[in-house]
This record gives sequence, structure tokens and C-alpha cells, in this order.
Amino acid sequence: MHSEANEALAKQLEATGQYRVLRRIAPHLPGYSFEGGTKIGIVLDVETTGLDTNRDEVIELAMIKFAYSADDRILGVVDIFQGLQEPSSPITPEITTLTRITNEMVAGRAIDPLAVDRFASEANIILAHNSAFDRKFTERFWPVFVHKPWACSSSGIPWKEHGFSSAKLEHLLAACGFFYDAHRAVDDCHALLSLLTRDLSHTSTTVLADLLERARRKTVRVWAQGSPFELKDTLKSRNYHWNDGTDGRLKSWYRDIGEEMLEAELRFLKSEIYQLDIEIIWQEVTALDRYSCRG
Repeated sequence: MHSEANEALAKQLEATGQYRVLRRIAPHLPGYSFEGGTKIGIVLDVETTGLDTNRDEVIELAMIKFAYSADDRILGVVDIFQGLQEPSSPITPEITTLTRITNEMVAGRAIDPLAVDRFASEANIILAHNSAFDRKFTERFWPVFVHKPWACSSSGIPWKEHGFSSAKLEHLLAACGFFYDAHRAVDDCHALLSLLTRDLSHTSTTVLADLLERARRKTVRVWAQGSPFELKDTLKSRNYHWNDGTDGRLKSWYRDIGEEMLEAELRFLKSEIYQLDIEIIWQEVTALDRYSCRG
């Protein structure tokens, strides 16, 4: 009765047009037993000792395994995984402030690689809100993630086209009328799963369905290797990103585009950047290697 009274009060406030009330996201509880014909997705998040995907370490891994239908509807939560790991060097105060994970919490703790493998081995898709970050870390520590398809709920959906001013998870959920206690990995997983169940504005498509449809598309990564330094702003304005080469890939500006845009992009580079008819490096990208350091 107490929660019902609070909800009634919230609706009264909203009815005035002067207030917006945010509801706290409730943790998802496991209990769904998937059957034949359903697929398995995993929402994943890591907390780390820093941002360097080559040197820093994972101190927390959280995953929520869920079942989804052939038409990409979430059916229920199958299981939840959460593990802490002690890094080789002490966690800095800055990381503790950010993650709320202390050295005392991880002392003597280790994430069992066999448990991670058992949990993730049957997944058809791995989803994270910053897959370019999470995938590189998880692939370093747990090989089960290397050959899985991945999708990113941050960059994988054109949020601005749907009326959102930011792709941050907290902002997206607040715009949908919800809030949660961020920072810990499992909290972010519960939050992302809630977002995936929402309908996109002005459509009858859920966030999950739209994200998976886009993730299945083949894209092309075009490298503007050796482009003149003075034209870097031109490339940036065309949504090129800089890769410094420390991840083993080319030290170069690059852009990810749809297959249908390739010919136009090559013409642009040849005429506007190089002013020469030269061979330009490009590669096809699928969900199996998207966001990975491989290639």
C-alpha cells in the first residue's frame, strides 16, 4: 500500500504539468528458463583500474544473461554473474571514488575464468554501453568473448535522431523517467537491461530490436592513412576518429560507414584529402569483430 500511495502521489504531481518524477529501476530477478527457439543475450559491464585497455586491469565483471525471442523481444532474465578481482597493483583513490571498489573489497579475490566461460559460452550476442571499452578488456582476460558478436547501446543507436541530447546511460534512462545508482558494474547492467526493454520514441520498436538490427549490418572502416596534418579538422568534421596505433591497428584517422557509402567516401578522400587517385585501405566489419582490437 505504501508504494501504491507513493505512485498515486507521483502521478498527481505529474498531472500538474509542473513536475517530472523519476522512478528507481528495480533489480531484475533471474527465473526464466529458456527453451528451444529462444536466443541468449548477455548485458556486460566492467570496472577497471584505469582507461588503458592494454595495461590496466579488470577489478569487477558483471553480466546479466537474458532470453530473447526470434523477433528480438526480451523474455526474461536467466542468470546473473558478478565477480571481483584483486589487481596486481593497489587501486588508486581516484578509481575507488569512481567505482566505489576498495582494496579491501578485492583482497584475495579472483574471477574464475571457467565460471566466466560457462556463463557466457551459449550467448548469441554480448551487449555493453561502451563496447569499444568493455570488449577490449574482456577479450584480454577471458577468451570466450573473442569470437562472440558484440553490440554497443551507446554508439550503436543514433540517439539524437530519436530526440535524446546525450547517449549517456543515466541521461537516456532519465529521459525515459527512471534513475539508478550508477558506478558498480552490476547496477549498470540492470540499468542497461531496463533501457533495452523500452520502446524507441515514435516507433513500435524496442531499443533491443533496433540495436540488434543495426548490429547485424555489415559496415566498412575506411582508413585515411598518411593524410595531410593540416586537413585533420576536415576529417574530424566528417566524423573521422584518430587511432594512435598503440592497439596494434594503423596509426591513422578512420571512419566507420555503411557499405552503401563506400564509393562516395573513397571519392571524397581522393579528391579532397589526397588529391590523388591512390589505393585507400578499407575493411569490412561485422559484429564478430566490431569494437575489438583484432584486425
